Amino acid sequence: QLQLVESGGGLVQPGGSLRLSCAASGSTLDYYRIGWFRQAPGKEREGVSCISKSGGTRNYADSVKGRFTISRDNTKNTVYLQMNSLKPEDTAIYYCAASRTTVQNICVIWRGKYDYWGQGTQVTVSS
Repeated sequence: QLQLVESGGGLVQPGGSLRLSCAASGSTLDYYRIGWFRQAPGKEREGVSCISKSGGTRNYADSVKGRFTISRDNTKNTVYLQMNSLKPEDTAIYYCAASRTTVQNICVIWRGKYDYWGQGTQVTVSS
């Protein structure tokens, strides 16, 4: 059974950076596409980014395009979300999620496509 654990969240000033990690255990991430989602207080969980099984396709929500970068290191069984130029509206709990697939180069930022979820890490952007 795949288990995911997020880390790297915290408090950062506007304009700052954070790198979130999503570490997997119980299975190798080689078999999975990975997504990052976030949920702000009082709002629905929304998609942020995803990366395909091969790493060749990366998609981003318009709100984070150009500021966030998703990557994966299968040798470490870990996926990362580098977040730069952070804004107060990026404040949320960030979750990683995984979906087992045989398709190498497709991913979608839609929570319904993902079966395994981490517990989340809090990101707060405030001065």
